[in-house]
Parts: sequence; C-alpha cells; structure tokens
Amino acid sequence: MNMGRFTTNSLNPVIGLANDGTILYSNVAGEPLLHKWNVRVGEKLPSYIEDFVQKAIFQKSPNKMEVEVENKIYLVTFHPIPDGSEVSLYGFDITDQKELEKKLQESEKKYRDIVDTAKEVDAKLGDIFNYIIETANEVNAKLKDTLNHLEELVRKRSLELEVAYTSLKENEMRLAEAQMIAHVGNWDWNLVTDEMYWSDEMYRILGFDSQKFSTTYSSFLSFVSPDDRDYVDSATKEALKGKTYALDYKIVLSNGKKRIIHSEGEVTFEKEGTPIQMKAIVQDITERKKAEEKIQTLANIVESSGDAILTLSLDGIITTWNKGAERIYGYSSEEVLGKSVSVLAPDNLKGETEELIEKVKPGEKTQHYVTSRLKKGGKLIDVSITLSPVFDESKKLVAISAITLDITSKIDAEKSLLKAEITRKQELHHRIKNNLQVISSLLDLQADKFKNRGYIKDSEVLEAFRESQDRVISMALIHEELYKRKQFETLDLSAYIRNLVEKLFQTYRLDDKNIHMHMDLEGNVLLNMDDAVPLGIIVTELVSNSLKHAFLGRGEGRIDINLRREKNGERINNREDGKCEGCNSIGFILTVSDDGVGIPESIDLENPKSIGIQLVTTLVDQLDGGLELKRNSGVEFTIKFTVEKNKKASTNIRHTVVIA
Repeated sequence: MNMGRFTTNSLNPVIGLANDGTILYSNVAGEPLLHKWNVRVGEKLPSYIEDFVQKAIFQKSPNKMEVEVENKIYLVTFHPIPDGSEVSLYGFDITDQKELEKKLQESEKKYRDIVDTAKEVDAKLGDIFNYIIETANEVNAKLKDTLNHLEELVRKRSLELEVAYTSLKENEMRLAEAQMIAHVGNWDWNLVTDEMYWSDEMYRILGFDSQKFSTTYSSFLSFVSPDDRDYVDSATKEALKGKTYALDYKIVLSNGKKRIIHSEGEVTFEKEGTPIQMKAIVQDITERKKAEEKIQTLANIVESSGDAILTLSLDGIITTWNKGAERIYGYSSEEVLGKSVSVLAPDNLKGETEELIEKVKPGEKTQHYVTSRLKKGGKLIDVSITLSPVFDESKKLVAISAITLDITSKIDAEKSLLKAEITRKQELHHRIKNNLQVISSLLDLQADKFKNRGYIKDSEVLEAFRESQDRVISMALIHEELYKRKQFETLDLSAYIRNLVEKLFQTYRLDDKNIHMHMDLEGNVLLNMDDAVPLGIIVTELVSNSLKHAFLGRGEGRIDINLRREKNGERINNREDGKCEGCNSIGFILTVSDDGVGIPESIDLENPKSIGIQLVTTLVDQLDGGLELKRNSGVEFTIKFTVEKNKKASTNIRHTVVIA
C-alpha cells in the first residue's frame, strides 16, 4: 500500500507493516525507531514487537507501547486496516509528558522527605501538597488533552487510509479491466524472495487458472516455446545487469497452441547496484503478427509484380510506386513520388486520369481502360489501366489504386495481324469477284451464242442465261465493294444498290427505250454479308423484272428505288413467335416500283409460280422481313426488314440518284 502522499511530510513516525511484521514503508521520522529495533524496510520486526502487531490484528483495535529512543520517548500505536492484511504504526513524542510525570514523582518524594524529617513544617507541607496537587492536575489535564488530540489524529489518519485503500482497490479493478480489453498482462518479480505476481490478464493470456498455478520465474519460462526459451532467459539475465528488456517470443498454451508475445520490462536496483525487483508487461500480438505477415506478403507481391502498381491520393498525387512501374515508365520512385499523375500523360490526354479518378470516387472500379502514356524520355506506349477505390476501416475513400499493363507489344501484334487479315480478305474478295466475273462472261458468251439462233432467240433458255448472269453480277458487286472499302465485315447498302442497278442497265442494253431510274437511298446503311447478299439479289430480281416486262410496247418508263429508316409506330417486320421481342434493332423499308403495265392478278405472293418471285419471297423470309405488293399504276414491292444495331451503322444522309 502506497501511503507516501499522506505521511512523507509528517513530523511523527509513520510505518506500514505487513500482517507478518514485515516493514513495508517508513517515513523519515520513523527511521529512529527502525534503528532502535535494528531493522530496515523489507525486513521483519523483532518478535517482541511483532507480538504487538498480531495482538492489534487479533483484537481488531489499536495496541500501544512506549519506546525510548535516544533522548525521546514515543507512544507507539498499532492500527490494523479493515481486512487485516496490513498494520499502520503511528508514533507520538511524549517526552514532555514523561518529564512532567518525573517531576511529579520527584515532588512526591520531596513531600515524603519533608513529612518524615520535619513535623514542624506541616503547615508549609500543606501548601506544598496543594501546589503539587494543582500541578499534577494541570499535568493530567494537559496529558489528557494530548491523548485526545492524538486519538483524533489517529482517527483521521485511519479514515484517510480507508479512503486510500478503497481508491487503490478501484484502481486495481480498472487496471484489470483495461488489461483485459487491451489483452495486456503484467508480472512483478521480487528478486529478494523470488516470488512473482501475475495479473489476471496474464493468466488469461497463458490459459491458466490463477488459483491452480504457482507463479515463479521457472513456471513462467515453462510456458515459453523451447525454441525461444534460451533467448528469453538470456534477455532476462541481461536486463538484471541493466540492459533494456523488450522482445517478442512464442509461448505454448496448455492446449498445445502457439501464440506470439511481446514483452517490455524494467528492473529496480538498490544503491549498491543489486537488482531487487523486475516488472514487465506482456501482450498477445499473434493476430497483429499474422496481419503484418499478410501485409508483407501483399507488399512483396506488389513489389515483385511486372505490372505498374501505384497508389494515388484523391487529388491525383502519386504516393506509392513499385518496381514494375519503374520498369514500364522508366521513372524511379524518387523521381515521381509526390508528383501529379499527369506527368505520365501525353499533352492530348492531360487530365484524363483525373477524370477517371472522379468516376472511381463513388466507389466503382474502372477496368482495362486502354489509352496511351509517356515513358521517361517522351516515348509513347499503349497501356491498359485499372483503377480501384481504396477504403479505410470506416469505409471512407482514402486513395485510388492504379494498375497499369504495358500492352504496346500486344497492340502492335494485333495491328500486324489485322493488317495481314485485311490483306488476306482483300485478296480473297478480289479472287471471288474475278471468278464471278469470269462466270458472268461465260454466261454472256453462251447467251450470245444461243441468241443468234432463230429457233431459240425468244426462248426461256436465253432468258435463264440472262437471269443467272444478273444474279452472278449482284454477288460479284458485293465482293467488289468489299474489296474497294477494305472493310470486310460490313457493306454500304446504298452504294451497293447504285452500282448494281447501273450494271443491270448495262446488261439489258436499253438503247431503244427511254427508261429512267430514280433512287432515294438512306446513306451509310452498313450491313454484314448475311443481310447484304439477299437484299442485292432481291433488288436484282425486281429491277430485272421491271426492265424485262414492265415496258413492253412502250418507249419510255420510270423505275423507283427507295430505302429509308422506319419511323416510330411503323411495323418493323413480320417475325413470329416473339423472335424480336426486346431485340436492339433498327427497321428499314426498301421499295422497288415502276409505272409500267403492272403485274398480272394471277401472280400470288403466297404461292408464286415465277422462279424470280419465288426467289424474292424466299430471301425476304430469310431476312425475317415482310413483303407487300401493290398493283396501282404499275407495280410496287415493299420489303420491310430489321438489322441489329451491333451489326450495322446508319446515318440520316439521303442520296437521290437518277439514271437515264
């Protein structure tokens, strides 16, 4: 018990005693008593003094004795504390009272001498006796007052000690709670008695019941892992020589599990340099060590990664920079840390990373963003960037993680492959076109051969040759358009239709007739081959049919071709069973009409007998489109079809072409 703050400045002796008579504390005024008894702090009182201590504890009330030290006499009072574990000794200087008592005794002796030797002074003796009585009464009164005062002081000191004891117990409870929360225990080793005190949390850390285990230094070492036992013992011995005591080591619990402990301590030495006490705190840092190992593993992964991995502040300042970043960008960490990430962007992309950071701030991730960056020295490289938000424990955004892959070689390889593919497809389309033109020429030669024979000049054989030639021409034109555009995935339908119609006019050699072709076509309708080939053959069949049959017996006429985008509310197609439900597509309307003699009523689109009309209806179905026929003032075929957006591109530019 620490009574120093209550007794240090007291002029009277105050000494703290254990219940076995061991001296725990003494103020300066109490040192003469210790010298008298030939003891010092930490040692036990002589047995005859210890009897007074035991009696006070047993009776649970103060016990008194007088002690003469040098020229002074002390009234020593032993006061036990409530739980009997300690006794407070208070000494009061009663030398003056004893002098008064001595004088009283001397006065009484003189009185007896006077009575025995001189009867004649009886009268004076009465006066002297009265004086003595008065003096004794005064002394007794003063002594009583002194004793009362001493008892009041003792009572007050006892109350103060009780308050201090209660406060100490409360502080001990708070300390135990704090240790339990922080998982920090402590031990106190008395090197004189070799006794060791362990806190409750110390027992919890080691996994033992405080009531079933003796606390000694040897028992403490028994918990240390055999691998670390010599290390801990050596560190302890060095601490007893004055060295610093701070170390991490492993312990083995009663269930065989290992934990990692951090301990720090200090040693108390006597004036002679002899260690008398060692205190230390013990903390279980197993989870912290595991977390540190994980962090270190991640750090090693980041540092050894071939990708550039860096951390940016929310305002775009570079805060970390790994070896991969040094390799890709050419800058050392010393050159870029603390600088804006814009130092890596070319002039035309300044501010791009800041814009990406703003998109990441709401908590989303930007993945595989392909762009360009500058290496040290100004070389431009192609990169793929992934930006991710970094949050702290409270889920607050604190930084941005950026991973950069140098894809320059990949992009170059893709460009080379694309160039080779373009060349290959270009050559392929060129050869197909040439082969189809050869076929067309062969058909033309064969048709000319039959045309000069009178008996088949107007026969179906000659017509079949011409129709086949027209269909071959329509397919050859597709490959010619793809070869010219060097875009092999899509075809400009409007340009294709214009070229196709011009070829048809040349094929039918209409020099004796004034037939006008009028085309109003939606511009840049880009279709893939699967859609363009059927539409080309449809236009070929319908235009060829008009050129062959619409203007018989007439010297002039007009053919119209119209291609436009469908407006809202118009029927897109005739797909059944919900095939287009929810599809992302655009509808178009293709109209082919003439002002000729019209088409016979006997021709039925549902059951056509003409091979050309059969081919048209088949191809419209292949497109999942719709076909309508009008017979007013000539003939008008309307084809409605849809194209998925990811397979085409379209603008609202319209081209009007007239061929005469």
